[in-house]
Amino acid sequence: MPLPRYKQINTDVTPFYHCISRCVRQSYLCGRDSRTGISYEHRRKWIQDRLHNLSQAFAIDLCAYAVMHNHVHLVLHVAKGRADKWSMKEVLLRWRMFYKCPPLVQRYFDEIDSIKPDEMLELKSLSVIYRERLQSISWFMRMLNEYIARKANKEDSCKGYFWERRFRSQAILDEKALASVMAYVDLNPIRANIANTLNSSHFTSIQYRLNAQRSNKVPKFLMPFNDKRIDGKLALPFDFPDYLQLLNNTLKQENSSIKQNLPQFPSRLLTRIGMTRENWRMVTSNFETLFTGPVGCPELMDNFANCCDRGCRPNVSNARKYLS
Repeated sequence: MPLPRYKQINTDVTPFYHCISRCVRQSYLCGRDSRTGISYEHRRKWIQDRLHNLSQAFAIDLCAYAVMHNHVHLVLHVAKGRADKWSMKEVLLRWRMFYKCPPLVQRYFDEIDSIKPDEMLELKSLSVIYRERLQSISWFMRMLNEYIARKANKEDSCKGYFWERRFRSQAILDEKALASVMAYVDLNPIRANIANTLNSSHFTSIQYRLNAQRSNKVPKFLMPFNDKRIDGKLALPFDFPDYLQLLNNTLKQENSSIKQNLPQFPSRLLTRIGMTRENWRMVTSNFETLFTGPVGCPELMDNFANCCDRGCRPNVSNARKYLS
């Protein structure tokens, strides 16, 4: 039986989460359907654009993403407290980007002098509700999946579920888990044989970052790395050159002949987080197989389970083996 969401997400313990949504149909979410020959590749752009728009409105940062043939991987960071700094007007404007608000909200923007005290109280109550939603992973995923499902159903001239009824989420509890899950997501298209290089991994966060780097820009819609920190915005706890070097060295290791000795790749990032290259390769290749729930060192997994009132602690032995 699926766990309730409050047992999977607790931003008081960790702000980072790995979320996965899968399509329920036999036809592809994206790519070309080998049975019918119809291409749905254009839907990747739908998803990427929607993700970018949501990241601009929500107090949630995109760390990594990959749009696959029948599922989407996201690594999200909940910027706890960011939404609390928004004014009531800013909250209403952000929410109105996606949903039609009550007529009172429109009147507030058009004729603010006509708003009565009791109506202002109603507006404040609405802003409290919207503010909470704008920092909720559940609402973020709902506004992504509902939008794509409606567009796909309209295009396919059909009704019914497009996605699985629930998205999966995994709490990411420490830097080892964060680096590993981001690499798992960024390398997913190459390992699935739908791309050959990081640059050709279309509609992924790593390609978006590399395109921005070539233009000497900071990726607008993604959480910056520590070396690209933007004033007033939180950053990922490691540098992009170190992360990119580790991804490239991981690919070189996997592409080497089995008969040859595995190439050594000293990495500042691996040294910093304290992982061996064997453990790194195992975790980044089999992240979802090794871990079905929260991911981190065993002590942090125990703490998360206690804070979320979870009786079981899945995959602690794998955490002890690969992440201790």
